[in-house]
Amino acid sequence: MGKLRHLALVVRDLEAAAQFYEKNLEMKRVKDAKGAAVYLSDGVMNLALLAYDRVNQPGSKTADGVVGLHHFGFKVDDLDGTGKRIEGNGGKYCYDFGDPDSMNYERKFRDPEGNMFDISDKGWFG
Repeated sequence: MGKLRHLALVVRDLEAAAQFYEKNLEMKRVKDAKGAAVYLSDGVMNLALLAYDRVNQPGSKTADGVVGLHHFGFKVDDLDGTGKRIEGNGGKYCYDFGDPDSMNYERKFRDPEGNMFDISDKGWFG
């Protein structure tokens, strides 16, 4: 069973966005990815703030000019089995992201409406 555990927002100012969620909603910073992303957590959900200029680099698979919700992620027990089930039910595989041997490794898909989401058997920072 998949459990929603991850939301990713594209923001124009990483530090300002991180401080906003820390100060106003008591999110805790759990990882700072050197100007590319800041990961926050409430202890259950992970909020990844993604730097607009890094997400939208020329030639990037993620370059779509979006600000705001970029994708969401589900923690699953069986990465390969869940991926096959998704594809068998109308989802489209996009690409894998990250190091398969560490946290934040995810397999990206689009649902039948075109919304991007990912699945991970290891989860995300936080």
